[in-house]
Amino acid sequence: MTPSDASGNRWSDLDRPPLNATALRRGLLRPGGLWTSFDVVQRTGSTNTDLVAAGGEEGAVLVAEEQSAGRGRLDRTWSAPPRSGLFFSVRLTPGPGVPPERWGWLPLLAGVATATALSAAAGVDTALKWPNDLLVTVGDEERKTGGILAERTGDSVVVGIGLNVSLRADELPVPGAGSLALAGAEVLDRDPLLRAVLRSLADWYERWRAAGGDPARCGLQETYAAGCATLGRTVRAELPGGQALVGEAVAVDGDGRLVLATADGVQQPVGAGDVIHLRPAGS
Repeated sequence: MTPSDASGNRWSDLDRPPLNATALRRGLLRPGGLWTSFDVVQRTGSTNTDLVAAGGEEGAVLVAEEQSAGRGRLDRTWSAPPRSGLFFSVRLTPGPGVPPERWGWLPLLAGVATATALSAAAGVDTALKWPNDLLVTVGDEERKTGGILAERTGDSVVVGIGLNVSLRADELPVPGAGSLALAGAEVLDRDPLLRAVLRSLADWYERWRAAGGDPARCGLQETYAAGCATLGRTVRAELPGGQALVGEAVAVDGDGRLVLATADGVQQPVGAGDVIHLRPAGS
């Protein structure tokens, strides 16, 4: 793997300059801060796979200018042209002060941190689709512009975030995808966007950890619900074995599960690990 600040074909698309790794390190790696290392590679299969394999201390950040085998939840693939987005993973070690049963909030926490950072730094409204998608509005249509993948490894969790920044319409992997550019973002420079997301992630993580992982006490549960486009809609949760559950999404509970109010009056929680697809009920 070649560092992105090495020579080569870095300037093949002048609309998509490489990340300034040196400046990003200088701005993010501070004594006493969460982030302890920051590396940018030109191309890799998956930053999550690499960071899981590398081990190491909490606060490691690995960014790829291009991923050839990026993964989403349930091993769905994620691909995009070089330097067209932000593709990175971080290592978090909640420690003994946070019970392991609350670690499932980390992907939702990453969603809140990313959405709030992008709304402020890019000037584009970013919503959350439970459990791990980031949505923007293109025209009058909600489209997925990013996703989050969390993997437990020993006493740590590696959280990966993929975000389409400058993808043009003819580059979209599927018609329903989106990007910050297509949503009319005011800022497409990836350096300040990445700084904003990582600073927001560190802030939310420290608040959550200080509260012992309690999502209500640190405000995470309320903030997630406020930004979650899934709530208030009737959805179909496709489950293993060909089963499905249809109901109105009414809440996200203290364990991060989506609560569906079914037609027979039952409120049924479903966890992210139990859902293969979550779609509008009529689709």
